[in-house]
Order: sequence, then C-alpha cells, then structure tokens
Amino acid sequence: MFWTRATGSRLTHGLRQQVMVFIACLLAMVLVWLASTTRPWHAMDAKVFDLFTTWTAPRKVDLPLVILAIDEPSFQQLQTQWPFPRRLHAKVLERLRADGAIAVGFDLVFAEPSTTKDDTLLARAISDGPPVVLAASREQTESGNASLWSDVMPLDAFLIAGAVAGQVQVIPDDDYVVRRSSIEADSFSLRMATLGASVGKFGTVKPKAELIEYVGPRATFDTRSYYQALEPALLPKGFFAGKIVLIGRSVRTAVELTGSQSDMFNSPFAVTAQDDRLFPGVELQANLISNLLSGEGLKTVDDRWVAALVLTMVVLLAAVGLRSHPSMTAAVATGMVLGVWPLSLGLFAVQKIWMTPLLPMLIVIAMYSSSMLINYIGSRRRALQTRMMFSQYVPKEVVSRLVERPELLRLGGEARELTLMFTDLANFTTMSERLSAEATVEVLTEYFNAMTPVIHRHGGTVDKFIGDAVMAFWGAPLDDVQHAEHAVRAAIEMQVAMGRLTQRLVERGLPPIAMRIGLHTGRVVVGNIGSDSRFSYTAVGDAVNLAARLEGANKAFGTGILLSEATAAALPDDLTLRLLDSVIVKGKSEAINVYSPTSDADLCRLSAEAVRFFYAQQWEASETAFRELLRGKPYDYAALRFLTRLEDIREKPAGQCWTGAMSLDKL
Repeated sequence: MFWTRATGSRLTHGLRQQVMVFIACLLAMVLVWLASTTRPWHAMDAKVFDLFTTWTAPRKVDLPLVILAIDEPSFQQLQTQWPFPRRLHAKVLERLRADGAIAVGFDLVFAEPSTTKDDTLLARAISDGPPVVLAASREQTESGNASLWSDVMPLDAFLIAGAVAGQVQVIPDDDYVVRRSSIEADSFSLRMATLGASVGKFGTVKPKAELIEYVGPRATFDTRSYYQALEPALLPKGFFAGKIVLIGRSVRTAVELTGSQSDMFNSPFAVTAQDDRLFPGVELQANLISNLLSGEGLKTVDDRWVAALVLTMVVLLAAVGLRSHPSMTAAVATGMVLGVWPLSLGLFAVQKIWMTPLLPMLIVIAMYSSSMLINYIGSRRRALQTRMMFSQYVPKEVVSRLVERPELLRLGGEARELTLMFTDLANFTTMSERLSAEATVEVLTEYFNAMTPVIHRHGGTVDKFIGDAVMAFWGAPLDDVQHAEHAVRAAIEMQVAMGRLTQRLVERGLPPIAMRIGLHTGRVVVGNIGSDSRFSYTAVGDAVNLAARLEGANKAFGTGILLSEATAAALPDDLTLRLLDSVIVKGKSEAINVYSPTSDADLCRLSAEAVRFFYAQQWEASETAFRELLRGKPYDYAALRFLTRLEDIREKPAGQCWTGAMSLDKL
C-alpha cells in the first residue's frame, strides 16, 4: 500500500503514519538521485543506451561513403609489414583521383618521416588528388604533478601539399565504447563532413548532436579491403566516383598491428552480438561524419523535463495511494515502471532524444518499496497490538483473521446487534471471607480459566472481568449471524463446567458456589471506547444493562441461566426454553418475556401454560398448572413465586388495579 487513510480511532496515528511514509519516500528519492551520480549508475545507463542503439539502428547507409579497411586480407595480399610504405597510399590516392572521389580521409597519423622517395610520392599525390584530411592526435604525458597534452600533427610536407589535419581523438566511456559526439572545430569528422558538403550534394553540416547515433554494427558502411583499391581489376573503374573515402585500420588479430590496438573500441552492439564487439576507429569516424551530414545524432533530454516527469509520476502515485486499494496502487506503480521504457525508447527512435528510463523507473520503485516497507512495519505493529488487545478476549482464530483483515475491525465504535452475557458467582462473598487474599485470587483464576475457553470455543469475546463477574458478547469484532445460538450454547456448557469446578472446590473443603448467567440480544455501540490515553474494546448501551440485570434476576427464579425474548427469538428449535415470566425493564414501559434453557419438555409446556393463564387473569387455571408443575419439581422458585403472587391478588380488595408484569428492580 502507498499512502493510506488512517483506520484507527485516533487521527494522530494515521497522520503519524503518513508523515513516516512521506519521509521514507523523500529519503528514497534522495538516495536514488545520489546513486544516479555514481559511476556504476552511469555504466547501467550506458548499457541501456547500447540496447536502444541496437534496437533502433537503421543498419543501412544512404550516404555515399566507402571505407578502405587495412584489414587481415590486405596484409595477406600485400605481404607487407606495418606501417605500409607511403608509396602505396600515394597509389591509392591516384586511383581515387582517377575515379573522381569527393574527399579522402586517412585515419592514420603520418607524424614521422619515412623514406624521402615515399614521402615525396605521397605529397605529390595529395597535391594532385582530391581534398585530403590526415589524422592528428593528442598524446598525454605525465610531468611531475601535472598532465601535459601535446598535438601529434602530420608532416609539414603533407600539409604544404594541401592536406588538412583533423583530430581523431575521441573520449570513450569506462567500457571503451564511444558514445559522446565531442565535435571540435579541428576534428577529423567535422573537416571531412565540411569537405564533403562543399564538393558534394549533402547540404550543410549540422554539428548539433551530443551523442552518436550509430547507423549499425561493424561493416554497416560499404567496406572494401585496402588492397582492392590497388588492383584495377578488383573494383570497377569509377567505383569511387562522387564518394567520400575513409582509409584506416580495421584488424583484430594481425600480429603487425599489435601495438596499434588503441584504435579499436567496444561496440554498442556488443550487448546482443558478441562478434561485433570490436569497432574500428575508422568506422567510428564514419558514423560521426554521417551524423554531421544528415543532421542526425542524439541530444540528451533537458534535466527539467526529467524532473517534471518524475514529479508527475510521484504526485499521481501518491494520489492513487491515498484514495485507492493497495492493488490499484501496485498496478499504477507497475504501469509507470513499465511505461517509462516505451516512452524513453520512443524519444530515442523518433525524436532523437536520449532520456534514461532508469532514474524515473527506480525512483518509482524506491518510493513504492519504501512506502510498502513503512506500511508493512506499521501493519505488523498494528497486528501485534491487535493480538495483544484481543488474544485474552477472543479465540486465536478470530485474532488471526482480524490481523489478516484489519478492515473487519472498525475502531472507534459502531452500532451492531450483539448477544451479551453477564455472569456472577453466588456465595462467593461468603467463601472469600474464609480465604486469604492469595487463595481468593487462586479460586478466581481457576474459575476464569474454566469459563474463558468455553466462551472462546463458541466464538465469544470476553469483554472484561469485574470482580468475580464475566462480561462477554457474541457478534463482534467479527460478524456472527448465529450469535444468539452460540451464546446460549456457551452458557449451557459453562454451567456444566461450573458443576465440575464446584465439585473440586468442595473436595478441597470449600463451600459450594453457583454461577448465574444473564443473556440479552440487542443493538449496542461496540468498539475501542475510552480516552486517547486509555481505551478498551467493549460494548455500551441499554442492551448491556439489561443483560447485567437478567443475571441478577436469576435469584428470583432460582435459575442458572436467564435470557430475554429477543435472544429466544433468534434460537433454533432444538434449543428448548422454559417461559418463566414477563418483566418490565427499568426505563421501559413494555414488558418482555424471560426464559431459561431446559431439556424437560413437560416443564416447558406446564410453565408456558401457567404463565399464559396468569397474564390472562385466569387465576384458577394458572394455579392449577403451577401446582401440577410443582408435583414434578417441588422446589421450583419460579412456580412458588407465582403462587405467592396469586395469594396476594386474592387478598387485595375487589376492584384494586392489577399491576401485571413485575419490574426487574423488584426481583
């Protein structure tokens, strides 16, 4: 879950959780941003750049550019050691001039003189031939605490003959792949592009790219072996007409060029084709020239647009997290992470703009993960609190379900129909007077240990222990459509357990005690009720008071369980009940019937008839039914109390108003 509304009864808890999530997300953003400035991050960005290059490269060239590669076949055919005699280069230039080449670029540094004859032949060929650009380079030397750079230029004789020097220096990344288009005014590629534009039909040079847009892997440009230009029969006459020609090394294993491997670079296409890993410098220059003449190349996206994209994603994710289900938040976060890739790739392929997908993607992942972590910690803390709060009051399986689905627990109080139970011990005061405080607590503990499992077994919640009394209810915190039945069955089983407990107490020389239980079903407010500093999960309302008073009314009926007609109406037929009387609750004007569970069908029938005759004012019939009941149960408190009431009625003066149902206050 991302930011979520507080579900607790106190707003401050939710706000504190939101603040923690906000701080965690902000910290995650800062950490991702700091990570984006590191070299490992730049290496990952570079690999994504290479992947996009591999996917989008056109792998075809419209530019009339030919590479004469000094490759392994050339060494084999010419049987010449490196460096080649410059008379060979002069011969190649003569061929290119004869064919009508537009411009020629040697990606070779002629900084040292060779033989006078060879240098003269090359200078003459330069003078007579098409425009020529010769490679220049920069070398770094360490002097004390400083690094000194010096230009390595072609021989003056060649420059005087008309050649132009162009710097072939490039800046590879740590993985030795050249991605940046560092075009300077004296660069080899810019001077070749300028010559081509001035002589050919290529328009104007457009040096606007920041990154190289590679047209394809090795050998995408028309590449011929160097030796082929020396043999007229190998390439047709006029083959080089109207073309830009680049001459440079393109070898991988030749022993002759062991010392010149610095002119080989790793290819962006190596991510998918291992054979294309080594990329000759002459082809790198060809890509640069192609970008300059076609106006292609890549620009990096403005940092402000990246910031705007990240901010939009963050705000959207936060808004969804605040108002939606966690699954929706996860779906939106996943959509954003996946959507950044086609957005970045589309900009790369169509708009020629490089925007790394890693930064916005990882910021979303980091924010979502951090919020999930904070909410998980919060949910675990709430789960522990829930377990601590309810483990003493409800069954373990109920606690587990509340922890799994906290939305079932509506904190703060809600109106709900419950069945409530109150119990009390008869004669406990007499017993406690004979016992020490420690022994009294021991008996109470034994009593509570006997009753609590029974309540839990039937799905009840123990609200509290009040002295020797127990308050419990059914129907919360989890819904229970059979809460009345479960409460009554629990009460019956509790009386059975009480019988065993009493027997153990008597065997220890203690006086017998009995338990009274009152049950009522009604609407109450249930939830975490109390102050900010102290609260408990409990139920309040008139129904609670009635259940408590029914417990005490057991004394008047000589019963162990007394329940209201609201509870009786919700019970199945297999739970037989005895109608005991009709009573008036304090504060109410209408009477309610009260019952007690029993398995004696005759007792239920006789009691129901006797009570019905009584309230129909059929005194003789009522007395007859009660006396018949007493023959089977001579000491029945309820029947004896009715006979006493019948005697009082007969003794009253004629015409005196009959009061009917008794008030619970008088029982």
